Amino acid sequence: MTKLTYHVGAHEGGYGYRLGDVWSETFTDHDAALSAAKSAAQRQHLEGSNAEISYQLPDGRWQSELVDGGDRPDTEVVDDGTGAPK
Repeated sequence: MTKLTYHVGAHEGGYGYRLGDVWSETFTDHDAALSAAKSAAQRQHLEGSNAEISYQLPDGRWQSELVDGGDRPDTEVVDDGTGAPK
């Protein structure tokens, strides 16, 4: 099973959360960013419907597959601190 980790920390003069290298919008305070990260992590657990998806492979071919709407990742939120906004 996939595991997603949201990191909360100082970002663009305020605070935000990131998944990998992608940051959320900027929040004015740490608590708001932490709350938003927890909400995003919880939403990852909501089941959806099975769906047929298509995506392009690096070599240009297209791949189609059926994805299970109940196959949800594990999530966690890591608080990287309340240091001064960068």
